[in-house]
Amino acid sequence: MKGLLVFLIVFGLLVFVHEFGHFIVAKKAGIRVREFSIGMGPKLFQVHRATTTYTIRWLPLGGYVRLAGSDDAASLDPGAGVVLKLVAGKVTKIDASESALPMAGVPLRVVKADLVDQLQISGYVNDDESVLKTYPVDHDATIIDQTHTELIIAPRDTQFQAAKVWQKLGTNVAGPLMNILLGFVVLILWSVLSAGPQTTTIKQTQPDMPSHRVLQAGDVVTKVNGHQISSFADLQTRIAATRGRQVKLAYRRGQQQKSTTLRPVKKAGTYLIGIETTSDNRIGVKLTRGLQLGVSVSGMIFRAVGNLLQHFNLNKLSGPVGIYSQTAKVSNLGFDYVLLFLGMISINLGIVNLIPIPGLDGGKLLLNLIELVRGKPISPEHETIVELAGVVLLLILIIAITGNDIYRYFLK
Repeated sequence: MKGLLVFLIVFGLLVFVHEFGHFIVAKKAGIRVREFSIGMGPKLFQVHRATTTYTIRWLPLGGYVRLAGSDDAASLDPGAGVVLKLVAGKVTKIDASESALPMAGVPLRVVKADLVDQLQISGYVNDDESVLKTYPVDHDATIIDQTHTELIIAPRDTQFQAAKVWQKLGTNVAGPLMNILLGFVVLILWSVLSAGPQTTTIKQTQPDMPSHRVLQAGDVVTKVNGHQISSFADLQTRIAATRGRQVKLAYRRGQQQKSTTLRPVKKAGTYLIGIETTSDNRIGVKLTRGLQLGVSVSGMIFRAVGNLLQHFNLNKLSGPVGIYSQTAKVSNLGFDYVLLFLGMISINLGIVNLIPIPGLDGGKLLLNLIELVRGKPISPEHETIVELAGVVLLLILIIAITGNDIYRYFLK
């Protein structure tokens, strides 16, 4: 149960941050955001603020940003029964929910409606077909659909396709970049909350180990076999590399420079001399470590993506099932490990989403770059074909990954 809860929190946070990136940049670019949803499925709660409806839905998996576009413009079919709210003769709200308890207003049987260009609606009031009435529609009018969700309409000038190419680029890249930023923030937070990196200053020696009768607390190891060292990791690596042969250590005790020769012993599969060093808990050092870890993780993921493209294998990929399995394991290791996992998977999600495959944000960015080079947008028909092909490809890939994850983590 704990694993499931941690998974929902991790997965929900990843999706929320990703969609928030698209949302905030679209808003700043003047692209209308009709809905910002947390969760999927039936609506649990909604609130309409300014030009956006914010919803919470029953299934706590995912979420989405509903941008105004030609494929998501509000429309009314001829013959539909609606109720109009008028302010100074102009329609400000349309109730198309066909509810048994509609809002107060003018009942209209629609004959023709254009909520994109002409912004007007024509029909018969109270089904009186002797008089055809036409009402202007406010640019920021809202419409209540059959799910009782109130959304703002999408006039052409507010649609995604009407935005400048740099605005489209910014909106599409914002989601992945927010995931990468979240990953760096989380890894820095992990570093700040954890003990600082180990130094080469000895805190204590272990009894019955080579260092115990020679070294003491406060000694600073400076060289191993003549090689200058600056970190505990470097010290460990050089001692392990001796494979049990004698090692010459140079160290500083107070103002004195000393040296000694020790023979490492093998324990837990590696060679050790039995020292525990102090941690550097300065905030600047911790912040730097977190930042360096983020850079290191990013480089590792870029290399992994390159390797995947060269040598494709389903076992190199994980979907929601795989992420759940890994999250459940990590949740048993403690909060520190959950933070590390969240940071790394967030950077991974951001980078993978930048791959120029139709259906991913990277595919949309590719189309934006083509538009930038051509000086004009790709035709909606061609863009739809590319997007559809990408969605089909991704759907097949998701099914394959999910099946493989179920086999790997639960059946194998």
